[in-house]
Amino acid sequence: MFNLGELNSSSKNLLLDYLKNQSPETLATVAQSVTPEAQQIINQNIQNLLGILPPQHFNVSITTDRENLAGLIGSAMMTGYFIRQMETRMQLDHSLETL
Repeated sequence: MFNLGELNSSSKNLLLDYLKNQSPETLATVAQSVTPEAQQIINQNIQNLLGILPPQHFNVSITTDRENLAGLIGSAMMTGYFIRQMETRMQLDHSLETL
């Protein structure tokens, strides 16, 4: 899990403030509730954002500052929320098809 306490925002970032106020247990519970399919999509999205090259052929090192890292985390979270909403919709669609 990442350390939200190290992230700092020069402008008022309500989402970051909200996350910092969550207990580690709450964040861990949310992280563990993600399905493997959603994890795979989020993982691929972050790799695409970072431009990850295959580790068997390249030794990649990424350096950033706190602001950019906060933006990346925010982007990953929004992707996660979107994916979760789509999973819920898919489950609802499948449930309605059986009626």
